Amino acid sequence: MYIKQVIENRESWWGYFLTVILIVPTAVVLFSIPHGIILTSKAFGNEELMAKIASGDMAAMMSVLEPNLNLFLMLLPFVGMLLAVFFSTKIIHKNTIRELTTSREKIDWSRVFFAFGLWGSISATMIFLDYNFFTPENYEWNLNLVPFLILCAIVILLLPIQTSAEEYLFRGYLMQGIGVISGNRWLPLILTSLAFGLMHYANPEIAKFGNVVYVFYIGSGLFAGIMTLMDEGMELALGWHAANNMVAALLVTADWTALQTHSMLKDISNPESIPLGEVLIPVLIFFPAILLIFARKYEWTDWQGKLFGKI
Repeated sequence: MYIKQVIENRESWWGYFLTVILIVPTAVVLFSIPHGIILTSKAFGNEELMAKIASGDMAAMMSVLEPNLNLFLMLLPFVGMLLAVFFSTKIIHKNTIRELTTSREKIDWSRVFFAFGLWGSISATMIFLDYNFFTPENYEWNLNLVPFLILCAIVILLLPIQTSAEEYLFRGYLMQGIGVISGNRWLPLILTSLAFGLMHYANPEIAKFGNVVYVFYIGSGLFAGIMTLMDEGMELALGWHAANNMVAALLVTADWTALQTHSMLKDISNPESIPLGEVLIPVLIFFPAILLIFARKYEWTDWQGKLFGKI
């Protein structure tokens, strides 16, 4: 029912294409102007640095600004993205935000918080174990109280907007749009997962470790897409994604990650490559285990129909 409830949107199919075309210049670029102005003013006079910034080199961008300011400015475009998706949903397709979010009569916030708590606990525990028992030599204590408290405020206020913008665009708006246009479920699952993975092409992790990192990003998209289709709503995906990014931003940072923050720990290992196993473990072990927990708790049935059936 999650996709089928907006089946009338077949009549406004053009709206999906229009939104995707306009979301970059109107939402993302517009809300990136403050970041661009401040970066340019800081790097002015350094031609090499200016060239790197102009080419989209995120590492160069993050080396110019104070981490909290940089994070704040990096998150602003996602405010524009979320507003654009909501605008298109309400104005072009005449749907409600509830219909974009779930097939239930109202948004189930208990699902959001359950997924947040579950994945947040697992992520924090894995970082704790790695820091204390497995590879403590890879970390240094990075806590600086005042910048960390400012980071907490940014993370609480803006990071959920960033993760929600991505979920509403990929697992919400595009999942429903591709579903009603194609008339099936597997195509939106595959296409939105690929698009979600490729969206991270500019992340420093890709430049550092190569295309192998796409396995994790695309696998994460599949994971979120499966839980959305099986649960007939985005609530679990919203909670999981928020926990994933918020825990990472607060607990550990590294010079080669997209989230360079005043976190509690800093990964100083600086590896030249990432073992394939480290990419596959969450995709092939943790994500399926989480899906089984959700399936048991929320009594999911008819996997074949919900993932591969027709609309």
